[in-house]
Amino acid sequence: MKQNIKIAVIGGTGKSGRYLVQQLINRKIHFKLFVRNPDRVPAGSPFMEVVHGDVADLDSVRLLIQGCGAVISLLGMGVPNNSAPDIFSQSTTHILQAMRMHHLTRYIVITGLNVDTPFDKKSAKVQQGTDWMKANYPTSSADKQKEYALLVASDIDWTLVRLPLIEQTDERRKVNVSTEDCAGDKISATDLACFLIDQIEDKSYSGKAPFISNG
Repeated sequence: MKQNIKIAVIGGTGKSGRYLVQQLINRKIHFKLFVRNPDRVPAGSPFMEVVHGDVADLDSVRLLIQGCGAVISLLGMGVPNNSAPDIFSQSTTHILQAMRMHHLTRYIVITGLNVDTPFDKKSAKVQQGTDWMKANYPTSSADKQKEYALLVASDIDWTLVRLPLIEQTDERRKVNVSTEDCAGDKISATDLACFLIDQIEDKSYSGKAPFISNG
């Protein structure tokens, strides 16, 4: 990866986001970390620039993205319960607007298994999980589906990564990737972080919504 590229990171202070931040530092990649709560700012690094703001505020999103070459968002999972019910579609709407303003094209974002695409061939187990999420979390499930629709309708070079349970571990394992079905029940947070970073330049899943899991 080009070492002079700077990455805008949203959701990097969460449990899984911290693994992404660590991998960026390990690879000596410069990044801007979007932080809503000042109390959650991680230890400083010469590769990290902290930007305070909220995805609900378009101006702060614009400030975050300015000077960056790509955006990675981990708001797809683990969003605080006090977030707006349309946090997923709202954040992506603002990110897309800010990206167009700064002529930025690469956007990588995570979401859950319950997002459907026309290319799916979900197994009975994954479909059961999808149906359960839609029945028990109808608002967030519908908003995640809306987020996918926004990406499809955009002119941005996007990848929407669909995830099973994220396991908080540094362990590296075999990663299965498919645009049709999810092969495993878990994904290592470190494997997820590495996959997201690799997608900045790897365009194999550009304009697609792959499932990733450890198998």
